[in-house]
Amino acid sequence: MCTTLDGPTRWAQMEFALAELGDARLSRRLVQVASAIAQFPSGTLPQALPEWSELKAAYRLFSNPKVSYEAVIEPHWQRTRQSCCEPGEYLFLEDATELDFSSHQHTRGLGWLGDWGYGLKLNTVIAARVEAWTLDHSPEVSLLGIAAQHCWARTERSWRRVENSFSRLKRRRESEPWARVFGQMPQRPAGVTWIQIADRDYDAYEVFERCQASGADFIVRAKKPRVVIDEAHSSFEAVAQAPVRGSFELEIRTRPELPARVARVQVRTMALVVRGVIRPGGRRPDLSLNIVQVEEIDPPAGVELIHWILLTSLPCERWLEARRVVARYARRWLVEEYHKALKSGAKVEASQLESIERLKPLIAILAVVALRLLNTKLLARARPDQPIHAEDFSPEAIRILNARFGEPKSAWTHATLLIAIARMGGFLARRGDGPPGWLTIWRGWSRLMTMADGVKSLSQPQHLESSRCG
Repeated sequence: MCTTLDGPTRWAQMEFALAELGDARLSRRLVQVASAIAQFPSGTLPQALPEWSELKAAYRLFSNPKVSYEAVIEPHWQRTRQSCCEPGEYLFLEDATELDFSSHQHTRGLGWLGDWGYGLKLNTVIAARVEAWTLDHSPEVSLLGIAAQHCWARTERSWRRVENSFSRLKRRRESEPWARVFGQMPQRPAGVTWIQIADRDYDAYEVFERCQASGADFIVRAKKPRVVIDEAHSSFEAVAQAPVRGSFELEIRTRPELPARVARVQVRTMALVVRGVIRPGGRRPDLSLNIVQVEEIDPPAGVELIHWILLTSLPCERWLEARRVVARYARRWLVEEYHKALKSGAKVEASQLESIERLKPLIAILAVVALRLLNTKLLARARPDQPIHAEDFSPEAIRILNARFGEPKSAWTHATLLIAIARMGGFLARRGDGPPGWLTIWRGWSRLMTMADGVKSLSQPQHLESSRCG
């Protein structure tokens, strides 16, 4: 069930009411705090909760040892995982990011980021359902939610400069959470396809092993060449000599300082068996997989050449199969966009809480808020003309937008609503402008929700007695 366009109170009720905190009062307070944060996703509690009684109650909530990161976000995980058991194809998009709190000198319990920074590591798995395939064989997807997320603090500085390959095998590996979501899922029903999609940082034998054990497929960008059984060449050299299967135009999304563009790429594929890796306890079994090389033809001057080598368990014998493998991997940007929404939209790095125990439950709420912001943006792109009714969003917000920009001729839609929200944040919406960025969306959302809250307060009878905090 999609809760993206629900009002903040209903959204918070759907996402957090089932959190098992050991006390119904804590669960009710969690829903109230999450609702306030959804209205004002600024990362800092004082902006979301301007009343001292409510702010003090939120501080007490996050100080309670029962209110952990896992307990807060667990209902969302479970609902997302259950949604992935309906018949269909699901993409599990996994990526990691760093939450930088280096400027927060008084926050206790933070870990190392690199050699000098302080903060937290975040590994996220976003689940998306393939709704249909377009005529050019690109998947149309809808986001279901966060299937898994691991938030942790690195207790030691970067190991890269001080350890060799043997000592690396002995310590706890940072790849341990990778692809573990499938071990936490219900048993995969018949008619359901799960596909793990990840960048080259996830090119680890354990990822492939865990996917196979759970009956899931994978598409992972290769980071390093592997030894191929019964071949004189490495995996990279072998696929480079394979015949070209075909070429097509691939949309490349906007990247820092680089506009979106369309690249013409050619594709090579081959099946091979790679040698198993050495781990404590001995060598692992050899692995059969398909390898896909994607290489740009005649790239424009001054841009980085597209050159991907993908490892996959999906079949690639036919050209259509190989092309769809590439198209699925190209949807990996959604999890990167999610992390951008978490940082630039939900402002997760702005929090000033004094300990990691308080900070992590807040991050859990903001993690789901960021997904809501991202889904709002994606719906405007995937279903631009779908009508939105005032009662499904916020009647007060719709009234404000009508007064500010005029009511649309037909009705408010996903596309017109997103543009109007961004215009509240300073987006000009000129003919040649691209889609709005996260900064203008966040500014517009915060401003609109503040105004809507004021309109709602004025329309309600005033209470002389102040509510108790707690």
